[in-house]
Amino acid sequence: LKDQFDNLDKHTQWGIDFLEKYAKFVKERIEIEQNYAKQLRNLVKKYCPKRSPKDEEPRFTSCIAFFNILNELNDYAGQREVVAEEMGHRVYGELMRYSHDLKTERKMHLQEGRKAQQYLDMCWKQMDNSKKKFERECREAEKAQQSYERLDNDTNATKADVEKAKQQLNLRTHMADENKNEYAAQLQNFNGEQHKHYYIVIPQIYKQLQEMDERRTIKLSECYKGFADSERKVIPIISKCLEGMILAAKSVDEHRDSQLVIDCFKSGFEPPGDFPFEDYSQNIYRTISDGTISTPKQEGMRIDTKTTVGKAKGKLWLFGKKPKPQSPPLTPTSLYTSSTPNGSQYPIFSIEPVHYCMSDIKTGKPRIPSFRSLKRGWSVKMGPALEDFSHLPPEQRRKKLQQRIDELNRELQKETDQKDALIKMKDVYEKNPQMGDPSSLQPKLTETMSNMDRLRMEIHKNEAWLSEVEGKVAARSDRRHSSDINHLVTQGRESPEGSYTDDANQEVRGPPQQHAHPSEFDDEFEDDDPLPAIGHCKAIYPFDGHNEGTLAMKEGEILYIIEEDKGDGWTRARRHNGEEGYVPTSYIDVTLEKNSKGA
Repeated sequence: LKDQFDNLDKHTQWGIDFLEKYAKFVKERIEIEQNYAKQLRNLVKKYCPKRSPKDEEPRFTSCIAFFNILNELNDYAGQREVVAEEMGHRVYGELMRYSHDLKTERKMHLQEGRKAQQYLDMCWKQMDNSKKKFERECREAEKAQQSYERLDNDTNATKADVEKAKQQLNLRTHMADENKNEYAAQLQNFNGEQHKHYYIVIPQIYKQLQEMDERRTIKLSECYKGFADSERKVIPIISKCLEGMILAAKSVDEHRDSQLVIDCFKSGFEPPGDFPFEDYSQNIYRTISDGTISTPKQEGMRIDTKTTVGKAKGKLWLFGKKPKPQSPPLTPTSLYTSSTPNGSQYPIFSIEPVHYCMSDIKTGKPRIPSFRSLKRGWSVKMGPALEDFSHLPPEQRRKKLQQRIDELNRELQKETDQKDALIKMKDVYEKNPQMGDPSSLQPKLTETMSNMDRLRMEIHKNEAWLSEVEGKVAARSDRRHSSDINHLVTQGRESPEGSYTDDANQEVRGPPQQHAHPSEFDDEFEDDDPLPAIGHCKAIYPFDGHNEGTLAMKEGEILYIIEEDKGDGWTRARRHNGEEGYVPTSYIDVTLEKNSKGA
Protein backbone atom coordinates (compact mmCIF):
# COMPACT_ATOMS: atom_id res chain seq x y z
CA LEU A 1 0.00 0.00 0.00
CA LYS A 2 3.06 2.36 0.00
CA ASP A 3 2.41 3.54 -3.52
CA GLN A 4 -1.43 3.26 -3.52
CA PHE A 5 -2.26 6.60 -2.00
CA ASP A 6 -4.66 7.59 -4.82
CA ASN A 7 -6.45 4.27 -4.73
CA LEU A 8 -6.96 4.58 -1.01
CA ASP A 9 -8.30 8.06 -1.59
CA LYS A 10 -10.89 6.62 -3.97
CA HIS A 11 -11.76 3.73 -1.66
CA THR A 12 -12.41 5.91 1.37
CA GLN A 13 -14.57 8.21 -0.74
CA TRP A 14 -16.59 5.20 -1.93
CA GLY A 15 -17.06 4.12 1.71
CA ILE A 16 -18.50 7.49 2.65
CA ASP A 17 -20.78 7.47 -0.41
CA PHE A 18 -22.06 4.01 0.54
CA LEU A 19 -22.73 5.21 4.08
CA GLU A 20 -24.79 8.14 2.78
CA LYS A 21 -26.60 5.83 0.38
CA TYR A 22 -27.70 3.61 3.27
CA ALA A 23 -28.74 6.70 5.22
CA LYS A 24 -30.94 7.71 2.28
CA PHE A 25 -32.46 4.22 2.26
CA VAL A 26 -33.30 4.51 5.96
CA LYS A 27 -34.85 7.94 5.38
CA GLU A 28 -37.14 6.60 2.66
CA ARG A 29 -38.10 3.68 4.91
CA ILE A 30 -38.99 6.16 7.65
CA GLU A 31 -41.20 8.09 5.22
CA ILE A 32 -42.92 4.85 4.23
CA GLU A 33 -43.59 4.00 7.89
CA GLN A 34 -44.92 7.49 8.59
CA ASN A 35 -47.19 7.45 5.56
CA TYR A 36 -48.37 3.93 6.44
CA ALA A 37 -49.21 4.99 10.00
CA LYS A 38 -50.97 8.12 8.73
CA GLN A 39 -53.05 6.14 6.24
CA LEU A 40 -53.97 3.61 8.92
CA ARG A 41 -55.10 6.37 11.25
CA ASN A 42 -57.14 7.99 8.47
CA LEU A 43 -58.71 4.62 7.74
CA VAL A 44 -59.62 4.13 11.40
CA LYS A 45 -61.01 7.66 11.60
CA LYS A 46 -63.08 7.09 8.47
CA TYR A 47 -64.76 3.95 9.79
CA CYS A 48 -64.95 4.87 13.47
CA PRO A 49 -68.46 6.05 14.39
CA LYS A 50 -68.96 9.59 15.47
CA ARG A 51 -70.13 10.24 18.99
CA SER A 52 -73.79 9.32 19.12
CA PRO A 53 -76.46 9.31 21.80
CA LYS A 54 -76.72 6.30 24.03
CA ASP A 55 -79.73 5.01 22.10
CA GLU A 56 -77.68 4.88 18.91
CA GLU A 57 -74.59 3.25 20.39
CA PRO A 58 -73.78 -0.09 18.78
CA ARG A 59 -74.92 -3.00 20.88
CA PHE A 60 -74.43 -5.92 18.51
CA THR A 61 -71.38 -8.01 19.28
CA SER A 62 -70.30 -7.93 15.63
CA CYS A 63 -70.31 -4.11 15.66
CA ILE A 64 -68.53 -3.93 19.02
CA ALA A 65 -65.92 -6.40 17.76
CA PHE A 66 -65.36 -4.30 14.64
CA PHE A 67 -64.86 -1.14 16.70
CA ASN A 68 -62.44 -3.00 18.98
CA ILE A 69 -60.52 -4.08 15.88
CA LEU A 70 -60.40 -0.44 14.78
CA ASN A 71 -59.00 0.54 18.16
CA GLU A 72 -56.35 -2.17 17.93
CA LEU A 73 -55.53 -1.04 14.41
CA ASN A 74 -55.13 2.51 15.69
CA ASP A 75 -52.67 1.22 18.31
CA TYR A 76 -50.90 -0.71 15.56
CA ALA A 77 -50.55 2.53 13.58
CA GLY A 78 -49.06 4.13 16.69
CA GLN A 79 -46.44 1.37 16.82
CA ARG A 80 -45.53 2.04 13.20
CA GLU A 81 -44.96 5.65 14.20
CA VAL A 82 -42.75 4.43 17.03
CA VAL A 83 -40.74 2.38 14.52
CA ALA A 84 -40.30 5.43 12.29
CA GLU A 85 -39.27 7.62 15.23
CA GLU A 86 -36.79 5.03 16.50
CA MET A 87 -35.24 4.60 13.06
CA GLY A 88 -34.98 8.33 12.60
CA HIS A 89 -33.31 8.90 15.95
CA ARG A 90 -31.15 5.79 16.31
CA VAL A 91 -30.21 5.01 12.70
CA TYR A 92 -30.70 7.91 10.31
CA GLY A 93 -29.61 10.68 12.67
CA GLU A 94 -26.59 8.69 13.83
CA LEU A 95 -25.57 7.92 10.25
CA MET A 96 -25.71 11.56 9.21
CA ARG A 97 -23.63 12.69 12.19
CA TYR A 98 -21.05 9.96 11.65
CA SER A 99 -20.85 10.72 7.93
CA HIS A 100 -19.95 14.33 8.71
CA ASP A 101 -17.25 13.27 11.20
CA LEU A 102 -15.92 10.70 8.74
CA LYS A 103 -15.51 13.25 5.99
CA THR A 104 -13.59 15.57 8.33
CA GLU A 105 -11.24 12.80 9.49
CA ARG A 106 -10.62 11.53 5.96
CA LYS A 107 -9.77 15.02 4.79
CA MET A 108 -7.24 15.46 7.59
CA HIS A 109 -5.47 12.15 6.88
CA LEU A 110 -5.27 12.83 3.16
CA GLN A 111 -3.82 16.28 3.81
CA GLU A 112 -1.11 14.74 6.02
CA GLY A 113 -0.24 12.25 3.30
CA ARG A 114 -0.02 14.96 0.67
CA LYS A 115 2.23 17.08 2.90
CA ALA A 116 4.59 14.15 3.47
CA GLN A 117 4.71 13.52 -0.26
CA GLN A 118 5.42 17.18 -0.97
CA TYR A 119 8.25 17.25 1.57
CA LEU A 120 9.82 14.16 -0.02
CA ASP A 121 9.58 15.74 -3.46
CA MET A 122 11.29 18.86 -2.12
CA CYS A 123 14.18 16.79 -0.71
CA TRP A 124 14.52 15.01 -4.03
CA LYS A 125 14.72 18.32 -5.89
CA GLN A 126 17.47 19.64 -3.58
CA MET A 127 19.44 16.45 -4.01
CA ASP A 128 19.00 16.60 -7.78
CA ASN A 129 20.14 20.22 -7.93
CA SER A 130 23.31 19.49 -5.94
CA LYS A 131 23.99 16.55 -8.18
CA LYS A 132 23.67 18.61 -11.32
CA LYS A 133 25.89 21.34 -9.85
CA PHE A 134 28.53 18.78 -8.89
CA GLU A 135 28.45 17.36 -12.36
CA ARG A 136 28.87 20.75 -13.89
CA GLU A 137 31.82 21.67 -11.66
CA CYS A 138 33.50 18.37 -12.49
CA ARG A 139 33.31 19.12 -16.19
CA GLU A 140 34.74 22.60 -15.60
CA ALA A 141 37.60 21.13 -13.59
CA GLU A 142 38.39 18.66 -16.40
CA LYS A 143 38.47 21.51 -18.89
CA ALA A 144 40.81 23.50 -16.61
CA GLN A 145 43.17 20.51 -16.28
CA GLN A 146 43.27 19.97 -20.04
CA SER A 147 44.07 23.67 -20.57
CA TYR A 148 46.85 23.52 -17.98
CA GLU A 149 48.43 20.45 -19.51
CA ARG A 150 48.25 21.94 -22.98
CA LEU A 151 49.98 25.19 -21.87
CA ASP A 152 52.50 23.25 -19.79
CA ASN A 153 53.57 21.22 -22.80
CA ASP A 154 53.57 24.21 -25.14
CA THR A 155 57.11 25.59 -25.43
CA ASN A 156 55.86 28.80 -26.77
CA ALA A 157 53.62 29.46 -23.70
CA THR A 158 54.89 31.92 -21.19
CA LYS A 159 55.39 31.07 -17.59
CA ALA A 160 52.61 33.49 -16.57
CA ASP A 161 50.06 31.71 -18.77
CA VAL A 162 51.06 28.38 -17.33
CA GLU A 163 50.82 29.72 -13.76
CA LYS A 164 47.41 31.23 -14.48
CA ALA A 165 46.13 27.96 -15.94
CA LYS A 166 47.42 26.12 -12.87
CA GLN A 167 45.54 28.49 -10.53
CA GLN A 168 42.39 28.06 -12.60
CA LEU A 169 42.75 24.28 -12.33
CA ASN A 170 43.19 24.45 -8.59
CA LEU A 171 40.04 26.66 -8.28
CA ARG A 172 37.89 24.38 -10.36
CA THR A 173 39.14 21.35 -8.51
CA HIS A 174 38.31 22.95 -5.17
CA MET A 175 34.80 23.91 -6.33
CA ALA A 176 34.21 20.40 -7.62
CA ASP A 177 35.22 18.97 -4.27
CA GLU A 178 32.79 21.34 -2.46
CA ASN A 179 29.90 20.41 -4.79
CA LYS A 180 30.78 16.79 -4.30
CA ASN A 181 30.50 17.15 -0.57
CA GLU A 182 27.19 19.05 -0.92
CA TYR A 183 25.78 16.45 -3.27
CA ALA A 184 26.78 13.69 -0.88
CA ALA A 185 25.08 15.50 1.98
CA GLN A 186 21.88 16.10 -0.03
CA LEU A 187 21.85 12.54 -1.21
CA GLN A 188 22.21 11.24 2.31
CA ASN A 189 19.45 13.56 3.51
CA PHE A 190 17.10 12.51 0.70
CA ASN A 191 17.68 8.86 1.34
CA GLY A 192 16.91 9.37 5.01
CA GLU A 193 13.69 11.32 4.29
CA GLN A 194 12.63 8.81 1.68
CA HIS A 195 13.10 5.94 4.13
CA LYS A 196 11.19 7.85 6.76
CA HIS A 197 8.44 8.66 4.29
CA TYR A 198 7.86 5.11 3.11
CA TYR A 199 8.51 3.32 6.35
CA ILE A 200 7.15 5.68 9.00
CA VAL A 201 4.98 8.57 7.77
CA ILE A 202 2.98 6.94 4.99
CA PRO A 203 2.33 3.66 6.86
CA GLN A 204 1.07 5.67 9.80
CA ILE A 205 -1.29 7.67 7.56
CA TYR A 206 -2.48 4.51 5.84
CA LYS A 207 -3.07 2.87 9.19
CA GLN A 208 -5.21 5.80 10.26
CA LEU A 209 -7.21 5.55 7.02
CA GLN A 210 -7.60 1.83 7.58
CA GLU A 211 -8.88 2.37 11.13
CA MET A 212 -11.26 5.02 9.83
CA ASP A 213 -12.63 2.65 7.18
CA GLU A 214 -13.01 -0.16 9.71
CA ARG A 215 -14.92 2.13 12.06
CA ARG A 216 -17.19 3.04 9.15
CA THR A 217 -17.85 -0.64 8.54
CA ILE A 218 -18.54 -1.23 12.24
CA LYS A 219 -20.92 1.74 12.31
CA LEU A 220 -22.82 0.30 9.34
CA SER A 221 -23.10 -3.00 11.17
CA GLU A 222 -24.47 -1.26 14.27
CA CYS A 223 -26.96 0.67 12.13
CA TYR A 224 -28.10 -2.56 10.47
CA LYS A 225 -28.70 -4.01 13.90
CA GLY A 226 -30.44 -0.88 15.14
CA PHE A 227 -32.62 -0.92 12.04
CA ALA A 228 -33.80 -4.41 12.93
CA ASP A 229 -34.06 -3.69 16.66
CA SER A 230 -36.38 -0.76 15.97
CA GLU A 231 -38.79 -3.23 14.39
CA ARG A 232 -38.23 -5.98 16.94
CA LYS A 233 -38.96 -3.75 19.94
CA VAL A 234 -42.54 -3.13 18.87
CA ILE A 235 -43.25 -6.75 17.91
CA PRO A 236 -44.61 -7.64 21.41
CA ILE A 237 -47.01 -4.70 21.34
CA ILE A 238 -48.00 -5.44 17.74
CA SER A 239 -48.60 -9.06 18.77
CA LYS A 240 -50.89 -7.82 21.54
CA CYS A 241 -52.77 -5.71 19.00
CA LEU A 242 -53.21 -8.75 16.77
CA GLU A 243 -54.27 -10.86 19.76
CA GLY A 244 -56.80 -8.16 20.60
CA MET A 245 -58.19 -8.41 17.09
CA ILE A 246 -58.47 -12.19 17.45
CA LEU A 247 -60.21 -11.83 20.82
CA ALA A 248 -62.59 -9.29 19.27
CA ALA A 249 -63.38 -11.78 16.52
CA LYS A 250 -64.00 -14.53 19.11
CA SER A 251 -66.31 -12.24 21.09
CA VAL A 252 -68.88 -12.19 18.29
CA ASP A 253 -71.98 -14.00 19.54
CA GLU A 254 -74.66 -14.60 16.95
CA HIS A 255 -77.22 -15.70 19.55
CA ARG A 256 -76.74 -12.53 21.56
CA ASP A 257 -77.12 -10.40 18.43
CA SER A 258 -80.32 -12.24 17.56
CA GLN A 259 -81.61 -11.68 21.09
CA LEU A 260 -80.81 -7.97 20.81
CA VAL A 261 -82.80 -7.79 17.57
CA ILE A 262 -85.69 -9.56 19.30
CA ASP A 263 -85.54 -7.21 22.31
CA CYS A 264 -85.28 -4.16 20.05
CA PHE A 265 -88.29 -4.97 17.87
CA LYS A 266 -90.40 -6.96 20.31
CA SER A 267 -93.79 -5.26 20.40
CA GLY A 268 -95.70 -7.31 22.95
CA PHE A 269 -98.59 -7.78 20.55
CA GLU A 270 -99.97 -11.25 20.16
CA PRO A 271 -100.54 -12.86 16.77
CA PRO A 272 -103.97 -12.27 15.22
CA GLY A 273 -106.70 -14.81 15.70
CA ASP A 274 -107.83 -17.39 13.20
CA PHE A 275 -109.93 -16.32 10.24
CA PRO A 276 -113.56 -17.44 10.49
CA PHE A 277 -114.96 -19.88 8.01
CA GLU A 278 -117.19 -18.07 5.50
CA ASP A 279 -119.84 -20.39 4.23
CA TYR A 280 -120.95 -19.18 0.80
CA SER A 281 -123.45 -22.02 0.59
CA GLN A 282 -125.79 -20.09 2.89
CA ASN A 283 -127.43 -18.60 -0.20
CA ILE A 284 -128.64 -22.08 -1.10
CA TYR A 285 -130.02 -22.68 2.38
CA ARG A 286 -131.62 -19.25 2.26
CA THR A 287 -133.43 -20.15 -0.94
CA ILE A 288 -134.65 -23.41 0.53
CA SER A 289 -135.75 -21.74 3.76
CA ASP A 290 -137.54 -18.97 1.83
CA GLY A 291 -139.41 -21.60 -0.12
CA THR A 292 -140.40 -23.75 2.82
CA ILE A 293 -140.62 -21.54 5.90
CA SER A 294 -142.03 -18.09 5.34
CA THR A 295 -143.99 -15.47 7.23
CA PRO A 296 -145.26 -12.05 6.12
CA LYS A 297 -142.53 -10.39 8.17
CA GLN A 298 -139.74 -12.28 6.50
CA GLU A 299 -141.20 -11.79 3.04
CA GLY A 300 -141.22 -8.07 3.56
CA MET A 301 -137.62 -8.12 4.68
CA ARG A 302 -136.36 -10.34 1.86
CA ILE A 303 -133.51 -8.70 -0.05
CA ASP A 304 -131.64 -9.69 -3.16
CA THR A 305 -128.49 -11.16 -1.62
CA LYS A 306 -126.29 -10.86 -4.68
CA THR A 307 -127.18 -7.22 -5.20
CA THR A 308 -126.66 -6.38 -1.52
CA VAL A 309 -123.33 -8.16 -1.23
CA GLY A 310 -122.08 -6.57 -4.41
CA LYS A 311 -122.95 -3.09 -3.22
CA ALA A 312 -121.52 -3.73 0.20
CA LYS A 313 -118.20 -4.82 -1.25
CA GLY A 314 -117.87 -1.60 -3.12
CA LYS A 315 -118.83 0.74 -0.28
CA LEU A 316 -118.07 -0.89 3.08
CA TRP A 317 -115.59 0.83 5.37
CA LEU A 318 -112.93 -0.85 7.47
CA PHE A 319 -114.89 -1.04 10.74
CA GLY A 320 -118.46 -1.83 9.71
CA LYS A 321 -121.60 0.16 9.28
CA LYS A 322 -122.35 3.63 10.50
CA PRO A 323 -123.53 4.09 14.09
CA LYS A 324 -127.24 4.08 14.65
CA PRO A 325 -129.60 3.93 17.61
CA GLN A 326 -129.40 0.65 19.43
CA SER A 327 -132.20 -1.79 18.72
CA PRO A 328 -132.88 -5.00 20.57
CA PRO A 329 -131.18 -7.96 18.96
CA LEU A 330 -133.21 -10.58 17.22
CA THR A 331 -133.84 -13.68 19.27
CA PRO A 332 -134.62 -17.09 17.92
CA THR A 333 -138.29 -18.06 18.06
CA SER A 334 -137.53 -21.73 18.16
CA LEU A 335 -134.46 -23.82 18.70
CA TYR A 336 -134.09 -27.53 18.40
CA THR A 337 -131.41 -30.05 17.66
CA SER A 338 -131.00 -32.48 14.88
CA SER A 339 -128.96 -35.64 14.80
CA THR A 340 -126.57 -36.45 12.02
CA PRO A 341 -126.00 -39.93 10.70
CA ASN A 342 -122.87 -40.28 12.84
CA GLY A 343 -124.80 -39.46 16.00
CA SER A 344 -123.61 -35.89 16.59
CA GLN A 345 -126.03 -33.12 17.28
CA TYR A 346 -125.99 -29.50 16.16
CA PRO A 347 -128.38 -26.57 16.73
CA ILE A 348 -130.89 -25.48 14.08
CA PHE A 349 -132.33 -21.95 14.21
CA SER A 350 -135.66 -20.85 12.87
CA ILE A 351 -136.08 -18.28 10.10
CA GLU A 352 -135.36 -15.27 12.32
CA PRO A 353 -131.85 -16.42 13.32
CA VAL A 354 -131.23 -17.42 9.72
CA HIS A 355 -132.15 -13.93 8.59
CA TYR A 356 -129.95 -12.53 11.35
CA CYS A 357 -126.98 -14.54 10.08
CA MET A 358 -127.74 -13.61 6.47
CA SER A 359 -127.84 -9.92 7.34
CA ASP A 360 -124.47 -10.35 8.99
CA ILE A 361 -123.06 -12.16 5.96
CA LYS A 362 -124.27 -9.62 3.41
CA THR A 363 -122.32 -6.91 5.17
CA GLY A 364 -119.39 -9.27 5.80
CA LYS A 365 -115.81 -8.63 4.78
CA PRO A 366 -112.62 -10.62 5.51
CA ARG A 367 -111.33 -9.80 8.96
CA ILE A 368 -108.22 -7.68 9.18
CA PRO A 369 -105.44 -9.86 10.67
CA SER A 370 -104.00 -7.03 12.73
CA PHE A 371 -104.84 -3.50 13.78
CA ARG A 372 -101.20 -2.38 13.91
CA SER A 373 -101.26 -0.42 10.67
CA LEU A 374 -104.09 1.77 11.91
CA LYS A 375 -102.37 2.11 15.26
CA ARG A 376 -99.18 3.26 13.56
CA GLY A 377 -101.14 5.74 11.48
CA TRP A 378 -102.84 7.04 14.58
CA SER A 379 -99.53 7.46 16.39
CA VAL A 380 -98.13 9.41 13.43
CA LYS A 381 -101.12 11.70 13.32
CA MET A 382 -100.87 12.33 17.02
CA GLY A 383 -97.66 14.27 16.32
CA PRO A 384 -94.80 14.15 18.86
CA ALA A 385 -94.24 11.06 20.99
CA LEU A 386 -96.45 10.95 24.08
CA GLU A 387 -94.93 11.35 27.51
CA ASP A 388 -96.11 7.93 28.68
CA PHE A 389 -94.98 6.26 25.41
CA SER A 390 -98.53 5.03 24.86
CA HIS A 391 -97.92 5.33 21.12
CA LEU A 392 -95.44 2.43 21.35
CA PRO A 393 -96.16 -1.30 21.52
CA PRO A 394 -96.47 -2.66 25.07
CA GLU A 395 -93.04 -4.29 25.25
CA GLN A 396 -91.23 -1.27 23.78
CA ARG A 397 -93.24 1.02 26.03
CA ARG A 398 -92.18 -1.01 29.08
CA LYS A 399 -88.51 -0.81 28.04
CA LYS A 400 -88.68 2.95 27.43
CA LEU A 401 -90.37 3.55 30.77
CA GLN A 402 -87.79 1.41 32.57
CA GLN A 403 -84.96 3.35 30.89
CA ARG A 404 -86.52 6.64 31.87
CA ILE A 405 -86.95 5.47 35.48
CA ASP A 406 -83.28 4.43 35.61
CA GLU A 407 -82.18 7.81 34.24
CA LEU A 408 -84.40 9.65 36.73
CA ASN A 409 -82.98 7.57 39.58
CA ARG A 410 -79.45 8.47 38.51
CA GLU A 411 -80.37 12.16 38.37
CA LEU A 412 -82.02 11.87 41.78
CA GLN A 413 -78.86 10.29 43.19
CA LYS A 414 -76.78 13.16 41.81
CA GLU A 415 -79.13 15.71 43.34
CA THR A 416 -79.02 13.81 46.65
CA ASP A 417 -75.23 13.85 46.66
CA GLN A 418 -75.26 17.54 45.83
CA LYS A 419 -77.68 18.20 48.69
CA ASP A 420 -75.47 16.30 51.14
CA ALA A 421 -72.43 18.24 49.95
CA LEU A 422 -74.26 21.56 50.38
CA ILE A 423 -75.38 20.60 53.88
CA LYS A 424 -71.82 19.68 54.85
CA MET A 425 -70.52 22.94 53.37
CA LYS A 426 -73.20 24.87 55.23
CA ASP A 427 -72.16 23.22 58.51
CA VAL A 428 -68.55 24.12 57.83
CA TYR A 429 -69.50 27.75 57.12
CA GLU A 430 -71.54 27.89 60.34
CA LYS A 431 -68.61 26.57 62.35
CA ASN A 432 -66.06 28.75 60.52
CA PRO A 433 -67.74 32.00 59.39
CA GLN A 434 -64.50 33.30 57.89
CA MET A 435 -64.72 30.60 55.20
CA GLY A 436 -68.07 31.79 53.84
CA ASP A 437 -71.64 32.89 54.46
CA PRO A 438 -73.99 29.95 55.25
CA SER A 439 -77.01 31.87 53.95
CA SER A 440 -75.43 32.09 50.49
CA LEU A 441 -75.94 28.32 50.12
CA GLN A 442 -79.65 28.39 50.98
CA PRO A 443 -80.90 29.29 47.43
CA LYS A 444 -78.88 26.49 45.92
CA LEU A 445 -80.06 24.08 48.60
CA THR A 446 -83.67 25.08 48.00
CA GLU A 447 -83.27 24.58 44.27
CA THR A 448 -81.73 21.15 44.86
CA MET A 449 -84.61 20.11 47.14
CA SER A 450 -87.09 21.30 44.53
CA ASN A 451 -85.33 19.29 41.87
CA MET A 452 -85.41 16.21 44.11
CA ASP A 453 -89.17 16.60 44.67
CA ARG A 454 -89.72 17.02 40.95
CA LEU A 455 -87.65 13.93 40.17
CA ARG A 456 -89.49 11.88 42.80
CA MET A 457 -92.81 12.89 41.25
CA GLU A 458 -91.55 11.96 37.80
CA ILE A 459 -90.29 8.60 39.08
CA HIS A 460 -93.62 7.91 40.80
CA LYS A 461 -95.57 8.81 37.68
CA ASN A 462 -93.41 6.65 35.42
CA GLU A 463 -93.53 3.76 37.89
CA ALA A 464 -97.32 3.98 37.82
CA TRP A 465 -97.27 3.81 34.03
CA LEU A 466 -94.83 0.90 34.19
CA SER A 467 -97.02 -0.98 36.64
CA GLU A 468 -99.98 -0.37 34.39
CA VAL A 469 -98.15 -1.73 31.35
CA GLU A 470 -96.88 -4.78 33.22
CA GLY A 471 -100.38 -5.43 34.58
CA LYS A 472 -101.95 -5.10 31.14
CA VAL A 473 -99.39 -7.44 29.62
CA ALA A 474 -99.97 -10.01 32.35
CA ALA A 475 -103.75 -9.70 31.99
CA ARG A 476 -103.50 -10.05 28.21
CA SER A 477 -101.38 -13.16 28.62
CA ASP A 478 -103.99 -14.65 31.00
CA ARG A 479 -106.78 -13.84 28.57
CA ARG A 480 -104.79 -15.29 25.73
CA HIS A 481 -104.19 -18.45 27.72
CA SER A 482 -107.89 -18.81 28.53
CA SER A 483 -108.76 -18.05 24.92
CA ASP A 484 -106.45 -20.84 23.78
CA ILE A 485 -108.16 -23.26 26.17
CA ASN A 486 -111.60 -22.24 24.91
CA HIS A 487 -110.30 -22.57 21.39
CA LEU A 488 -109.29 -26.15 22.07
CA VAL A 489 -112.60 -26.94 23.74
CA THR A 490 -114.79 -25.43 21.02
CA GLN A 491 -112.66 -26.56 18.09
CA GLY A 492 -114.76 -28.49 15.64
CA ARG A 493 -118.09 -26.92 16.70
CA GLU A 494 -120.56 -26.67 13.86
CA SER A 495 -122.28 -23.43 13.00
CA PRO A 496 -126.01 -23.23 12.51
CA GLU A 497 -125.37 -23.39 8.79
CA GLY A 498 -123.18 -26.48 9.05
CA SER A 499 -119.78 -24.63 8.86
CA TYR A 500 -116.96 -25.01 11.41
CA THR A 501 -115.68 -22.10 13.45
CA ASP A 502 -112.85 -21.77 15.98
CA ASP A 503 -114.55 -19.34 18.36
CA ALA A 504 -118.06 -19.48 19.66
CA ASN A 505 -118.35 -15.69 19.42
CA GLN A 506 -117.68 -15.86 15.72
CA GLU A 507 -120.82 -17.90 15.17
CA VAL A 508 -122.99 -14.82 15.50
CA ARG A 509 -120.53 -12.06 14.70
CA GLY A 510 -119.00 -10.82 11.46
CA PRO A 511 -115.51 -9.36 11.01
CA PRO A 512 -114.80 -5.76 12.11
CA GLN A 513 -115.82 -3.18 9.57
CA GLN A 514 -115.41 0.55 9.24
CA HIS A 515 -118.24 3.02 9.75
CA ALA A 516 -119.88 4.29 6.62
CA HIS A 517 -121.03 7.88 6.17
CA PRO A 518 -124.57 8.65 7.37
CA SER A 519 -125.73 9.23 3.82
CA GLU A 520 -124.70 5.78 2.60
CA PHE A 521 -126.30 2.39 3.09
CA ASP A 522 -129.22 3.74 5.15
CA ASP A 523 -131.68 1.87 3.03
CA GLU A 524 -129.64 -1.31 3.09
CA PHE A 525 -128.72 -1.71 6.76
CA GLU A 526 -131.62 -0.14 8.70
CA ASP A 527 -132.69 -3.60 9.75
CA ASP A 528 -129.18 -4.82 10.78
CA ASP A 529 -128.76 -5.43 14.48
CA PRO A 530 -125.69 -4.48 16.55
CA LEU A 531 -123.37 -7.09 18.03
CA PRO A 532 -124.27 -8.29 21.52
CA ALA A 533 -122.32 -6.93 24.47
CA ILE A 534 -119.91 -9.40 26.07
CA GLY A 535 -118.91 -7.14 28.95
CA HIS A 536 -118.23 -3.55 29.92
CA CYS A 537 -115.22 -1.33 30.51
CA LYS A 538 -114.24 1.89 32.24
CA ALA A 539 -111.99 4.47 30.55
CA ILE A 540 -108.83 4.99 32.61
CA TYR A 541 -107.49 7.75 30.33
CA PRO A 542 -109.22 10.03 27.82
CA PHE A 543 -108.89 9.15 24.14
CA ASP A 544 -109.50 11.57 21.23
CA GLY A 545 -110.32 9.03 18.51
CA HIS A 546 -109.26 11.12 15.53
CA ASN A 547 -108.76 8.16 13.20
CA GLU A 548 -111.51 6.58 11.18
CA GLY A 549 -112.99 3.62 13.00
CA THR A 550 -111.89 4.69 16.49
CA LEU A 551 -114.20 5.76 19.31
CA ALA A 552 -113.51 8.84 21.43
CA MET A 553 -114.00 8.51 25.16
CA LYS A 554 -113.61 10.51 28.35
CA GLU A 555 -111.88 9.43 31.52
CA GLY A 556 -114.26 7.43 33.70
CA GLU A 557 -116.76 6.78 30.88
CA ILE A 558 -118.51 3.37 30.89
CA LEU A 559 -118.70 1.52 27.55
CA TYR A 560 -120.00 -1.85 26.36
CA ILE A 561 -117.48 -4.40 25.09
CA ILE A 562 -118.65 -6.05 21.87
CA GLU A 563 -115.35 -7.55 20.72
CA GLU A 564 -112.26 -8.50 22.72
CA ASP A 565 -108.68 -7.54 21.97
CA LYS A 566 -107.32 -10.02 19.42
CA GLY A 567 -103.71 -9.30 20.26
CA ASP A 568 -103.35 -6.07 18.26
CA GLY A 569 -103.87 -3.74 21.24
CA TRP A 570 -107.42 -2.57 20.35
CA THR A 571 -110.84 -3.44 21.76
CA ARG A 572 -114.15 -2.81 20.03
CA ALA A 573 -116.65 -0.93 22.25
CA ARG A 574 -120.07 0.76 22.03
CA ARG A 575 -121.68 3.67 23.81
CA HIS A 576 -125.21 3.72 25.22
CA ASN A 577 -126.37 5.65 22.16
CA GLY A 578 -125.19 2.86 19.84
CA GLU A 579 -121.98 4.51 18.54
CA GLU A 580 -119.27 1.89 18.02
CA GLY A 581 -115.52 1.96 17.40
CA TYR A 582 -112.13 0.75 18.54
CA VAL A 583 -110.36 2.03 21.66
CA PRO A 584 -106.82 1.25 22.95
CA THR A 585 -106.91 -1.72 25.30
CA SER A 586 -104.32 -0.08 27.57
CA TYR A 587 -106.67 2.90 28.12
CA ILE A 588 -109.56 0.90 29.60
CA ASP A 589 -110.29 -1.47 32.49
CA VAL A 590 -112.19 -4.41 30.98
CA THR A 591 -114.76 -6.56 32.83
CA LEU A 592 -116.11 -9.50 30.83
CA GLU A 593 -119.40 -11.26 31.59
CA LYS A 594 -119.04 -14.81 32.83
CA ASN A 595 -121.56 -16.18 30.34
CA SER A 596 -120.54 -13.92 27.47
CA LYS A 597 -119.31 -16.83 25.39
CA GLY A 598 -122.75 -18.36 25.29
CA ALA A 599 -124.69 -15.14 25.00
